[in-house]
Amino acid sequence: MALLYNAAIVGATGMVGQRLATLLADHPWFKLAAVAASKSSAGKTYAQAVEGRWVMPEPPPESAARLTVMDASDIEAVASSCDFLFCAINLNEEDTLALEESYARSGTPVISNNKAARMLPDSPMLIPELNPHHAPVIELQRKRLGTKTGFIAVKPNCSIQCYAPALHPLIDYRIEKVFVSTYQAISGGSKTFSTYPDILDNIVPYIPGEEEKSEREPLKIWGVLTADGIKPAESPIVSAHCVRVPVSDGHLATVSVKFTRKPSMKDIIDRWRAFEPLPQRWNLPSAPKPFLQYLDEPDRPQTKLDRDFGRGMGVSIGRLREDAIFDYRFAALSHNTIRGAAGGAVLTAELLAREGYIVRK
Repeated sequence: MALLYNAAIVGATGMVGQRLATLLADHPWFKLAAVAASKSSAGKTYAQAVEGRWVMPEPPPESAARLTVMDASDIEAVASSCDFLFCAINLNEEDTLALEESYARSGTPVISNNKAARMLPDSPMLIPELNPHHAPVIELQRKRLGTKTGFIAVKPNCSIQCYAPALHPLIDYRIEKVFVSTYQAISGGSKTFSTYPDILDNIVPYIPGEEEKSEREPLKIWGVLTADGIKPAESPIVSAHCVRVPVSDGHLATVSVKFTRKPSMKDIIDRWRAFEPLPQRWNLPSAPKPFLQYLDEPDRPQTKLDRDFGRGMGVSIGRLREDAIFDYRFAALSHNTIRGAAGGAVLTAELLAREGYIVRK
């Protein structure tokens, strides 16, 4: 792709913002042109703003470190600095939506890591390998917001991105019911072991709002694009139990699934291994090849061993077997702050740039 797009990160000092800064450091299409955060960080260099709170394994990239942090509430200044922006701001839902819609109305595309706009019928909630065909709903949103170039596209909750991709190649077998338990890393709550000592030698069987999102959001991913927006699918029924476990990164799910047309185990594994969706066919920079891997070992996938598959953008699956109540059960794993958050947002931006929804200002 010949064009280089200027990108901004709003909410750049938080964990997802930091991950975005590292992913954009050497990106072939996107140049990090601006970083923005709260008023308390504004005016500092990015290096100064994240000093003592940087949690990535590598130091802040020089391309980000020297930038002066802007005030995220200064819509005009931030919007004028970039062609599009990633939003990972830490505000309540109402204020987040107001901020993101203000940026969109300014003519700036917003790739959001927040939940505020996820279930709006005219907001595409994208896992690029699963539902790129939802992108045209952007035109409906632009009419509502009164903008020709701005919009909000969101990535779904990190927890569904380990198991929804595994189910997706099997949709035409008519999935009826899914029971899933997710074992979620502490970074999903923007925590480290030093900031969350209570998780050591412990499992917390409650993550506020997580089960509701895990049950609803896959249905929007599998929904139908209509003249009024995206209509969520009516099936399958998804029941979720979400727990926080003492691992740094990586969300693991155990999944039981019931089909109307039960496939063979060989059919399922063949589908997983042959799955080559649009981002992979288009060779988008962040698209892992393959997207899905099936591991034959009985004790895989393991969080520590497999979360970095595909540079943290792939999904690992294993332990497919018969289920005594449903048809089959299996385990699936993805990296929650890369595939599930920052990396998924970057891949979404690549898809939308390739499709012409993000343009140079």
